[in-house]
Amino acid sequence: MTRQVALAPSFPAPEPGEEHIAPVPRISIQAFCESHDASATIAAAAEDRRMAKAHLKVQAGGIAAALEAYRGAPTPNVIVIEHSGAREDLLNGLDRLAECCDLGTKLIVIGRLNDVQLYRELTRRGVSDYLIAPIGRIDIIRAISAVFTAPDAEPVGRTLAVVGAKGGAGASTVAHNIAWSIARDIVIDTVVVDLDLPFGTAGLDYNQDPPQGVADAMFAPERVDSAFIDRLMSKCAEHLSVLAAPATLERTYDFDAEAVDPVLDVLRTTVPWIVLDVPHLWTGWAKRALIAADQILIVATPDLASLRNAKNLIDLIRAARPNDRPPLYMLNQVGVPKRPEIRAADFAKALETSPIVSMPFEPQLFGVAANNGQMVAEVDAKHRVTDTFRQLAQTITGKNDPKKTRASALLTPLIEKMRTKLVKS
Repeated sequence: MTRQVALAPSFPAPEPGEEHIAPVPRISIQAFCESHDASATIAAAAEDRRMAKAHLKVQAGGIAAALEAYRGAPTPNVIVIEHSGAREDLLNGLDRLAECCDLGTKLIVIGRLNDVQLYRELTRRGVSDYLIAPIGRIDIIRAISAVFTAPDAEPVGRTLAVVGAKGGAGASTVAHNIAWSIARDIVIDTVVVDLDLPFGTAGLDYNQDPPQGVADAMFAPERVDSAFIDRLMSKCAEHLSVLAAPATLERTYDFDAEAVDPVLDVLRTTVPWIVLDVPHLWTGWAKRALIAADQILIVATPDLASLRNAKNLIDLIRAARPNDRPPLYMLNQVGVPKRPEIRAADFAKALETSPIVSMPFEPQLFGVAANNGQMVAEVDAKHRVTDTFRQLAQTITGKNDPKKTRASALLTPLIEKMRTKLVKS
């Protein structure tokens, strides 16, 4: 008899309208503020994960300080000016500042006047954005990000990092099956990046044996561009590719903390969804990849070690990403015969949030899939676990299964006719 998959009451509904702010590239930013509140807000924004690559400096003094600073010095990529005085003073000051600015420098102004005419004057002078005080951290991050994003372009690719609360929790299996469902069920181009370089299983799970993979890019960051990454990827299905791990022990994989950044930067410009299979280790580059992801899913088993580690991970991620939604977590391998387990309710109490899903222990289904190099949907498309991976994919992407959406749309007229007949009878 098939076990039932326990879905948490708090299983989040898809949020198709949720705002996505692209990470800010590796640029220099200088802010000149008149108020302590604006200085504190901009300094706090610099701690956001999307600003991790940018170098931001905050100074007091407003536009007068900016004029003094750049009288004989080069200007940064972005200048942020706070101005609380008269409209004419601001425009005159910007005209003088324009004479000092290098070609390509962007300007963002923070003011207190909600004036359409002023906005038009600023736009005419080449100001990139005008923010009305008081501002929040997200306002300044959004404004800086928008400067480097074409207004008519689709948002850059989004990343999901899947990590196990402990070794053997099944995080890789979960990551690979979610990616499969995003690609096959929701029909979105997806790339799996297997970051478990010495022991990764993405190649085995997708029945691929590529000669190259993600390690080749990490060892040669100067070669990384879209053409190079395309050559390293192995196509698994129509909308699914994998950057496999070498899974060899011939060399060690000690990298700088930013080693994976060039790979992800390129993928974000070309692929809508990137699923990171983050290994259960704590190096600078693995931590950076986890913290920088748009969404995070922690996979835990119902035992004390997983509970402790999941709590540590969630606490760290919340502290490092104060402007993001909290990470999701799920319980895996629930219901192992004769094994004492910690209940989902106790996990929820300790972690102050419910697991997104409790996945049952199904050794036959997962064992056959692993040994055959298949996903669970290929082994049993009607199994409840298959449906759970589909729900996880929909929740993470905020999109529904297009096949079901089309079927629902086709059936709507028929259902309405039946309702009309019932009402008349």
